[in-house]
Amino acid sequence: MFTLLRRWARSTSGNFSQIAALLTVPLVGAIGLAVDYSQALEVRRQLFEAADAAAVGAIADSSPAYDQTALMEDDGPVPAGEKDAISLFSANVRSEWAVQVSAVKAEVRKAGSDLTAKVSFTARIPMTFMRILGYEYLDVKGEATSARRTAPFIDFYLLLDNTPSMGVGATTADIATMVANTPDKCAFACHDLSTHPNDYYKKAKNLGVTMRIDVVRSATEQMMDTAADTETFNNQFRAAIYTFGTSCTDPGLVTVKSLTSSLSSAKAAAKNIDLMTIPYQGYNNDQCTNFDDVLTELNSKIPTPGNGTSATSPQKFLFFVSDGVNDANNPTSCSKPLNSGTRCQEPIDTSFCTTIKNRGIKIAVLYTTYLPLPTNAWYNSWIKPFENQIASNMQSCASSGLYFEVSPNQGISEAMNALFQKAVAMARLTK
Repeated sequence: MFTLLRRWARSTSGNFSQIAALLTVPLVGAIGLAVDYSQALEVRRQLFEAADAAAVGAIADSSPAYDQTALMEDDGPVPAGEKDAISLFSANVRSEWAVQVSAVKAEVRKAGSDLTAKVSFTARIPMTFMRILGYEYLDVKGEATSARRTAPFIDFYLLLDNTPSMGVGATTADIATMVANTPDKCAFACHDLSTHPNDYYKKAKNLGVTMRIDVVRSATEQMMDTAADTETFNNQFRAAIYTFGTSCTDPGLVTVKSLTSSLSSAKAAAKNIDLMTIPYQGYNNDQCTNFDDVLTELNSKIPTPGNGTSATSPQKFLFFVSDGVNDANNPTSCSKPLNSGTRCQEPIDTSFCTTIKNRGIKIAVLYTTYLPLPTNAWYNSWIKPFENQIASNMQSCASSGLYFEVSPNQGISEAMNALFQKAVAMARLTK
């Protein structure tokens, strides 16, 4: 036997075929391993993609669970989201993969304004060539996670300045028309109810002049449309609308529309916003704009804000639209010289804004530029000395990042909508 083996080893004839025969089994096994492993890796990748799609889809806006999740008042699991995640995973596993999914688990949870989803799976991928070596399956497992911040619940309180100064022409062309058609070259369409010649409001209407209050009214209506279009789910936003009063005989906070989730009814109510009337020229020494009293009263109407994670805990935003000049009876704490002993004309006192902001209420300010009247003696005596403070005080009243100034010929509607979008974006970032 040993002699025969030595002769076979020394022989040079037919070695290749003999060696090839000996190597065939391990070579086929190696090729089979490579093919099976490559196919298994591809199926594994597709399984992870299915898990990713399920985790993301379970908390997407299009998910049937998302509306329920946003409306939940308590933190914890979201069963509808978990059911949706499993359905999405199963829908993405293709039959041609010939994979056996032994377990799929989904966890969708809400914690405050954060929504998270985790999808895990265990599966067996059948082998072909590896069966020769005794391996019928390759076991794989994995998980995918996703997270997002839920859309917040927000209450918007709109405080719209409708005092006589908001009767100014909306554009430079409107202002020029009023100046050219009034005996005292007045740019303001004061709503004087006494005699027709003094009712510049009616004159403005007859001349086709658009007043600033007209643009504010229209902008408020458009903002309600924007809010309705922006809602991720029903009743996400509520709105309330207030003005400074219908008449200078009884100035003070007036409710145009109380807080409502019906944005269409808020829009309809906004159509009633109009310029404050005065019984006659110079009535009450023109003291019709009392920021201090109105902001104090409105502050008492706004409940303590929440974190926006549920319908019972909405965030609170005050939208304040004004030309920024206080004109009221205030003989004791006026920051500027008094006119006639009691009349206080001054920039807004930002301490009243600070009181509101300290409660966690965000203030968005749209400052409609107070127009300088350099040829007017009253303006030069009482407003010009602090004209540079008007805008700065209005900006200080606003919460950081929520201030716009709009001068004539600029779009108040566009500015209000932009301010609304900034407020919503800011609310999403608030814990």
